Amino acid sequence: MTKKIHQSAIVSDKAKLGNNVEIGAYSIIGENVKIGDNTIVKSHVVIDGDTEIGKNNVIFPFATIGLVPQDLKFKGEKSKVIIGDNNQIREHVTIHLGTQDGNMVTKIGSNCLLMVGVHVAHDCVVGDNVILANNATLAGHVEVEDHVIIGGLSAIRQFVRIGKHAMIGGMSGVENDVIPYGTVMGERASLAGLNLVGMKRRGFSREDIHALRNFFKKLFSENGDNFTARVDQLSKEFKNQTVQDVALFVGSQKSRAFCQVKDISKNSILDGEE
Repeated sequence: MTKKIHQSAIVSDKAKLGNNVEIGAYSIIGENVKIGDNTIVKSHVVIDGDTEIGKNNVIFPFATIGLVPQDLKFKGEKSKVIIGDNNQIREHVTIHLGTQDGNMVTKIGSNCLLMVGVHVAHDCVVGDNVILANNATLAGHVEVEDHVIIGGLSAIRQFVRIGKHAMIGGMSGVENDVIPYGTVMGERASLAGLNLVGMKRRGFSREDIHALRNFFKKLFSENGDNFTARVDQLSKEFKNQTVQDVALFVGSQKSRAFCQVKDISKNSILDGEE
């Protein structure tokens, strides 16, 4: 197997490195680490713990992966980090091991971009094609579904779920779940609308976007305190997959709180066509 390991790097003899793996100067690779083919680990990276990294990833200087979590309950249990393929993990990113209070694993999917200073805490699950901008922070047990964008300097509270194709505005504090396709922003984030720009860029049909938009209008224009019941009722009227995605997300965790619109009269989603 062809490998390129800088002479100053410290790589355990027990680490498993695939074909064409590169390890840069002064990087440290622990004994329980597995790195897939064509992955590049640049200088001054630390990868430790029971960590599995897939193929074609690029890990930039001063990133740390697989270190113990910032959780006082952690007692050294044999937890894991699993990372997929084709990710870019930029400078000073931190990704911590799972814990026994979670699923014993922290997971990141494939085709993700984690920008400078991103923190992925213990037991987080991040899907595919996710972008976390500079210094975005995921607290423990956060779930981020596919195609989510999280803006710079944003913080996601522990156990929060972010639905697929959602967008979190920069410098937002997210305390409640975010519905799929939603856009939230604010110091204590509220739902600002739908991620229409992202949907168009990803090729969603006009019909699906229009249905979701009308669903959103009705959901937040009608009276009633029971958010999950309104979602369930309206999902029977709108059969499009985008609406069903929202209904499934909300219905799967009915006891949870969700980011909602603060002032529907000021929400631009109600004006005009998409």
